[in-house]
Amino acid sequence: MRLLHTSDWHLGRSFHRVNMLQAQSAFIGRLVATVREREVDAVLVSGDVYDRAVPPLAAVELFDEALHRLADLGVPTVMISGNHDSARRLGVGAALIGRAGIHLRTDPSAAGTPVVLADAHGDVAFYGLPYLEPALVKEEFGVEKAGHESVLAAAMTRVRADLATRAPGTRSVVLAHAFVTGGEPSDSERDITVGGVASVPAGVFDGVDYVALGHLHGSQTLTERVRYSGSPLPYSFSETDHRKTMWLVDLDADGALTAERIDCPVPRALARISGTLEELLADPALARHEEAWVEATLTDAVRPAEPMARLTERFPHTLSLVFAPERGPDDPDASYARRLAGRSDQQIAEDFVAHVRGAGPDARERGVLRDAFDAVRTDDVVREVAR
Repeated sequence: MRLLHTSDWHLGRSFHRVNMLQAQSAFIGRLVATVREREVDAVLVSGDVYDRAVPPLAAVELFDEALHRLADLGVPTVMISGNHDSARRLGVGAALIGRAGIHLRTDPSAAGTPVVLADAHGDVAFYGLPYLEPALVKEEFGVEKAGHESVLAAAMTRVRADLATRAPGTRSVVLAHAFVTGGEPSDSERDITVGGVASVPAGVFDGVDYVALGHLHGSQTLTERVRYSGSPLPYSFSETDHRKTMWLVDLDADGALTAERIDCPVPRALARISGTLEELLADPALARHEEAWVEATLTDAVRPAEPMARLTERFPHTLSLVFAPERGPDDPDASYARRLAGRSDQQIAEDFVAHVRGAGPDARERGVLRDAFDAVRTDDVVREVAR
């Protein structure tokens, strides 16, 4: 069975101030063309269809168009909700849409109920695990403490229990939206940390033939059977080195698989350039970036006059301007933002405690801080879901 694995469409999202709807439409066109030309048997969409719980109308219209085009091909699609989606909104009409071969899986309670498709070698069971927010699903899965690993492990227990009831030789595919250990994140993914832990081990998914992951925006192979497709378009300059692709996966009769990357159409290259303003304007080696979307970091000791206007004369698609004067690590004028770069909210809070009282928090106090951050983040999720 030939599968096309994609995820993280983020319909409705912009790239800095650039509207990406046209580029997202071009991606849908490539997806449909690939399904038709490569004779795909099933399309997998592993969450974050939309960029937010209540997407703009234009994004909803593009999603509707995508569903119609996929249904017209007569090729089944299995789709789950991600942490950016409103599972309840995305799942409206799922039973009716399912009659057209578009199988939306947004309800955590249905984790052990697969979409079963068949080829010449028998059945393939597709289990859709929508994004499982631990605080919201721990009762459904009967876990004592909310955590990503515990709820995913409980969901996979249901998957294995169902798979055990099926005919010998039934192949299995799991769609999941999670941060799996070993994956490389980028700046454009929303933080899903709970209890100081964001990731889960790949071993949680042991026992199935293929795991189609969503959430991280870079295409990645964690194991032969556990892969991220990544987002089809860039959504931050941290993705400058990404190759945006989908996975074309062939699942053989015995569960052996081969995988091929299918390139997605990217509207414009990304470039990160750094130096003084005069260096950036004069360096001939930067000519290759003149038509790219550019993030420019200026290292001038004193902020130059009208830097954006001058930069866009050479790099007309400059979208981001960062000021980072070259200073020694002990320079008292080093910016606060630079001192905090790469540190988590928990680490910043612990540093603040140490600064105020001369000693950092003990284990109990670290737990209190962690619980406070988790509570705030969970409240945000609940409000988003309720919209």
